[in-house]
Amino acid sequence: MIFSKHNIFSKIKDSENFFIVNLLTGNADIVSPNDAQKIIEIRNSKPVADANFMAELVEKGYWVDEKEEAKLYRNKYLDFVDSRNDDEIQLFFVTNYSCNFACSYCYQDEYAPSQGVLTTHIIDKFFLYIQNEFAGRKKYITVFGGEPLLNSPKQKELISYLISKANAANLDVSFVTNGYSLVDYVDILKHGSVREIQITLDGTASVHNSRRFLKGGAGTFDKICEGVDACIANNITVNLRMVADKENIENLPELARFAIDKGWTTSPFFKTQIGRNYELHHCQSAPDKLFSRVSLYEELFALIQQHPYIVEFYKPAYSISKFLSENGNLPDPLFDSCPACKSEWAFDYTGHIYSCTATVGKADESLGTFYPEVSRKDDMINAWENRDVMSIAECSTCNMQLACGGGCGSIAKNRTGNVCSSDCRPVTELLELGFASYFEK
Repeated sequence: MIFSKHNIFSKIKDSENFFIVNLLTGNADIVSPNDAQKIIEIRNSKPVADANFMAELVEKGYWVDEKEEAKLYRNKYLDFVDSRNDDEIQLFFVTNYSCNFACSYCYQDEYAPSQGVLTTHIIDKFFLYIQNEFAGRKKYITVFGGEPLLNSPKQKELISYLISKANAANLDVSFVTNGYSLVDYVDILKHGSVREIQITLDGTASVHNSRRFLKGGAGTFDKICEGVDACIANNITVNLRMVADKENIENLPELARFAIDKGWTTSPFFKTQIGRNYELHHCQSAPDKLFSRVSLYEELFALIQQHPYIVEFYKPAYSISKFLSENGNLPDPLFDSCPACKSEWAFDYTGHIYSCTATVGKADESLGTFYPEVSRKDDMINAWENRDVMSIAECSTCNMQLACGGGCGSIAKNRTGNVCSSDCRPVTELLELGFASYFEK
């Protein structure tokens, strides 16, 4: 018998208690200091006389027969693969790479301008490809950019046409937009089955306008808020995203209060996320302003302690902690956290196919074409399709692999040149914060 290689065991932040989590067996417990000392002794191969305690460890899969655990791991992996093959596919479609904003942290500014323009013929080819390639699979389309909702008659005509094609194919559509021209598109969007509109606000007016401004420097906050109001009034779900770094995180309490006072947070058509501003493809002009994954959540933890109402606006996941607190059980083991070429694909108006939004627009990342002819780079596609914790060497001995899932394949590839390498997540540190936030109270 051994201490399970999938146990995650650590001390809860600002507490005398510990936690133990095992994604493979689906068990999690808060552990008293006395029992934590017994676990530490077990890990150090010291005998523990408490037979009842040992029996409980065995029952919950924290103390296991190594061969039986390997068998359970294999069975759970096969279940995961079967489930993943039935997952709904998110199909990103880039209508253009142009944008009316000049955001201070835009990563697409490194790309060479793409030639050509979107036409209804290219939209037809896109729908023909996805209907053939993903026949029988659940799927939906997310329209992406650049900025897909530019306020021009031609762009409105193209978006209307794309929505009509999605309706004919019985597909939901989502949009990722800066939100500046959203008010002008609401009547068009109402004709489609719109799942959500993702919009970015980086803070209240002065902070947001210092980061996300029009080309020419004019502010954008007020028009974006008008768009949020219009969507909610028309029962169109808004997913409001804040891109956070050290320059704007202190404004989060004020943004949360603004959204609460607007009545947004009580609407069933409003949800939020916080995205970390990070070095995706090329160096930031001021990399010292960026948070690491841990430091961002440490800052969120501290801010929420000072301003508890923030959770009415945004409730951090802290890895699997929020899921456990809201559902009373752990999620299934995560053998793969990178959806690229499995449950996510990206396409652009030039006819190219990519693995995901992190690679779209990069010429050397193209996996083939759907227009003017259909082509595939099978070797590259296979590398993405085969990426999971079973194919990543660094994951094989990591006790956090089933909560981390190997991380982002694009970031891993940028770091090592190899898709099947790890992008490690600080699972233990996040759980320390999460148990303190959602269970110690």
